[in-house]
Amino acid sequence: MARPQAAESPHVSVIVLVYNEIDSIEPLHRELMGVLEGMGRTFEVLYIDDGSRDGGTERLATLAASDSRVRVVSFRRNFGQTAAVQAGIDHSRGEILVFLDGDMQNDPHDIPHMLDKIDEGYDVVSGWRRNRKDDATRVLPSRIANWLIARVTGVRLSDFGCTLKAYRREVIEDVKLYGEMHRFIPVFAATIGARITEVPVNHRPRTYGKSKYSLSRTSRVALDLITVKLLGSYSTKPMYFFGFAAFGLWALALVLAAVVIIQKLAPPHVFAHNNPLLLLSVVIFIVGVQFILMGLLAELVMRTYHESQSKPTYVVREIYERGAVEPAATNGRTALKAH
Repeated sequence: MARPQAAESPHVSVIVLVYNEIDSIEPLHRELMGVLEGMGRTFEVLYIDDGSRDGGTERLATLAASDSRVRVVSFRRNFGQTAAVQAGIDHSRGEILVFLDGDMQNDPHDIPHMLDKIDEGYDVVSGWRRNRKDDATRVLPSRIANWLIARVTGVRLSDFGCTLKAYRREVIEDVKLYGEMHRFIPVFAATIGARITEVPVNHRPRTYGKSKYSLSRTSRVALDLITVKLLGSYSTKPMYFFGFAAFGLWALALVLAAVVIIQKLAPPHVFAHNNPLLLLSVVIFIVGVQFILMGLLAELVMRTYHESQSKPTYVVREIYERGAVEPAATNGRTALKAH
């Protein structure tokens, strides 16, 4: 989706995710506008209403009608946080995107500090709720998930689940989010070489609304983590993943076959046709062959994906030439800018 155009795009788009947060809308808006107006930057506030049914949509519409810097995107029904984040990327106009929740647990006063980090040259600034004000039933699974995601992806962040994050548009504008993948945006950004840092942020106790968190998210996050790892590490070379797995299976099949032979030659001389290890060895070898075939199919799919859409398999940050610098978009397109 092409993002909306304006006569003059704001420098910062603050994207607030809202779902049944009618009580917090007005106090959050007052506080947020006070912070943004004091920064000396052009800005817009984009509310993503994820299908609220508590009257919050009408209240947000009133705010948008009274201030041209405020816009509202309202969903027909509740599509979830990942869809709301994607809508924020698609409909915002700023060079820098800042996301926060609408329940007032994120502190708008952290935004200027995050933007200062962007000005230092970072592409992604992630909030870290070091002193999190939530129940232990939420904090403990979150810490385990954060540790696991950091280990698997290699992106060393302490809090992937914190909504309060700032991004340069060029590192996320081509991201397409599905499932529960909003928490993996820094991972997607890291795959194209984005410079990432994190800053401790103030996390407030919940005073408005109810938590939408449930432990069922944990299993979905684990499955999404597998997807992200495979797409991030093997998207252009899927045969490596399936091939190495096949080699491992074949090695195991070879060991089992050797055991069958040894048992046949050594007392008590177990006949091969009575040895279940022989059948297991054959089955494992066949599964290894199937892994190779899946790898070939994956290679064909990925090459069709890249070549049919002219998508490069690399990302250029900038091109330096005498008299000019070409800053590149994340999809490989470049735009010339005077040096």
